[in-house]
Amino acid sequence: MRISRTRAREGVEPAPIFVLVEPQMGENIGAAARAMLNFGISGLRLAAPRDGWPNPKAAAMASGASLVIDQAQVFDDLDAALSDCQYVIATTARRRELATPVLAPGEAARELRARVGSGQRCAVLFGGERNGLSSDDVARADAILSIPVNPAFASINLAQAALVVAYEWARAGDMATIEPPRDQDTPADKAALAHFFDRFESALDAADYFYPTEKRPGMVRNLRAAFSRAGFTEAEIRTLHGAVRALSRLPK
Repeated sequence: MRISRTRAREGVEPAPIFVLVEPQMGENIGAAARAMLNFGISGLRLAAPRDGWPNPKAAAMASGASLVIDQAQVFDDLDAALSDCQYVIATTARRRELATPVLAPGEAARELRARVGSGQRCAVLFGGERNGLSSDDVARADAILSIPVNPAFASINLAQAALVVAYEWARAGDMATIEPPRDQDTPADKAALAHFFDRFESALDAADYFYPTEKRPGMVRNLRAAFSRAGFTEAEIRTLHGAVRALSRLPK
């Protein structure tokens, strides 16, 4: 049964943004969009979709969820897609080498409800069909959402993952939200964090911190994950910029 855009819009509320990282098949994007709208989520972002956008196969598979498909935003990379987000959860069926907190779907939904209710812009990451999320993708997240699938057959497709997360989001709807943050407590968005880390990384390069050089990618990834986990506020990021600036002035 097809549902009008007006009626579909009536069921949409403030919700996390679903970010599909390097999705491949339009059909899977459309199925994920349908799952989102089933539970009142309409914000969809695509980071480097393989087949470009718009995609007629996605629109056909969305089966009436044109509200989601038509307003989907496309970005060249994940950093651009997350630049204005303040809290990010990565969906993955397995733990990574990073010490990022791991949440069950219900826990993640309650955390998202609290943060969205306080005015934060939140996002949930979903990996591409072939390889899922990379370790670098996960390092950009504040937490991991792990769906408790059968460990002997942990394969779950994009639309299924979106459906589970969207369902848990709707199920957590009666949970109380936290108080809106004071100005000085406003969480820094990912663009501010990325800008700080670029300066910090440059300062570490100048100090020859990354040694041996072949270990640099892993060291950078671990540092990024640590800063993402910290949940810095805008005021704290400004303080950290000042600290890096002061250290950069020290004689070598």
